[in-house]
Amino acid sequence: MALSPAVFLDKDGTLLVDIPFNVDPARMVLVERAAYALHALGKLGLPLVVVSNQPGVAYGRFNEEDLQRVKARLETFFGYCGARLAGFYYCPHHPDGVRNDCALTCACRKPKAGLLRKAASELGLALERSWIVGTHLDDVEAGRRAGCTTLLIDKTNAISMQLNSPIRTPHHTVAEIGAAADLIAALDANHTASRVGMVTGAVFDVSDPDFGNAATSRSLGSPSRGTMSLQG
Repeated sequence: MALSPAVFLDKDGTLLVDIPFNVDPARMVLVERAAYALHALGKLGLPLVVVSNQPGVAYGRFNEEDLQRVKARLETFFGYCGARLAGFYYCPHHPDGVRNDCALTCACRKPKAGLLRKAASELGLALERSWIVGTHLDDVEAGRRAGCTTLLIDKTNAISMQLNSPIRTPHHTVAEIGAAADLIAALDANHTASRVGMVTGAVFDVSDPDFGNAATSRSLGSPSRGTMSLQG
């Protein structure tokens, strides 16, 4: 069976508004344009995999059972946007942690590539044909180490000014996650057209009433610009 390309997505700051150590599903909110991006990526037919450092486990701030509730809420977000979460891979370790079983230097914490390689092994993914999207240079380095095409979200160009190593230099830099989805769709257009019979541009129908326009994400129950939070 042929291996599939995939899109790896960082969680905090990339998909969700970054609330440090948050594992309360009720406080999980998609960043601006994330709903649009998930809608667009979902139409590509590629596995979408979230990869996230979660040192709060090592610090004793929460446990791995809490992260299963986070995963469940992510699945709800993805489904609402017309996408499917293929996998949620996280690293619970940190060398400065207080839990002896997690206070270690591991092979999975980004910028190492262990999370991506584990996902590829378990889900049958072709890393060299996959993408990773994130807001940190550690995401870029992890993707480079795994052989992925890397997309850095850098709204102000401040991160790009810090580049000092080829392995931490992204293949592409975009201003927000919607632009990342557009770029991935464009790069994947030939394969996507043959795989699902779509025409270029249909993925990004900004007149779709569920998404309003390209700068707006829809909130369940009430229209809200920029972010989306599923309640209940």
